[in-house]
Amino acid sequence: MMAESARVTATKRRAAGEPVRAKGKQTRRRILEEAAVLFGKHQLSDVSVSTIARAAGVYPNQVTYYFGSKDALLIHSAFFALLHDAERLEAAGYRMQTVEGFKSVMARTILALPSMRLVAQAVATGSANPGLAGTLGYYLHLLFRQSERYLQTLIGERNWSHKRPLTVEVRTFWSTAFGAVLLSRAGVRGSALDLDLAGTLTIYEKSE
Repeated sequence: MMAESARVTATKRRAAGEPVRAKGKQTRRRILEEAAVLFGKHQLSDVSVSTIARAAGVYPNQVTYYFGSKDALLIHSAFFALLHDAERLEAAGYRMQTVEGFKSVMARTILALPSMRLVAQAVATGSANPGLAGTLGYYLHLLFRQSERYLQTLIGERNWSHKRPLTVEVRTFWSTAFGAVLLSRAGVRGSALDLDLAGTLTIYEKSE
């Protein structure tokens, strides 16, 4: 009888906790979405935790509860936006039936992603703060692994091949793209035509 009562109590606790956890996820996502918008429109120094909280409809201490600091939130929100934009990038790649078409559209699309400038800022911020290295490293690893799985699937379906490990392929491509955006942010003049981002990909058709 006591065991049955304990099970009922545990069930009730889990049932009561589920709405709380769901609400917490919704709150966290809303903060991420609003932060990405604000960081994308304004300089980091012009965006306060209070401003983000107000936009998300939460209290400032909820922002710090979920993310710790504004700089940490920048990294979380930037990669949240990029991983979402990556779906657009992958869809564009899937539509291409030739290797050259694939390389070209990937290079053009990635530099046009709205989140790229935000991620470049997040990478610069995270690199300058040792306390954020773990968070930055986690998201970069996630991005690289997602991209690697995508390429592996696509190459397998198209019967293409590649001249170096996909791990290197992915890191080289993304690093070059981030570098291009950072140079642009630093005021270096130029356009996508000045960068052979497509050339960083060694994918080829097996008949070549």
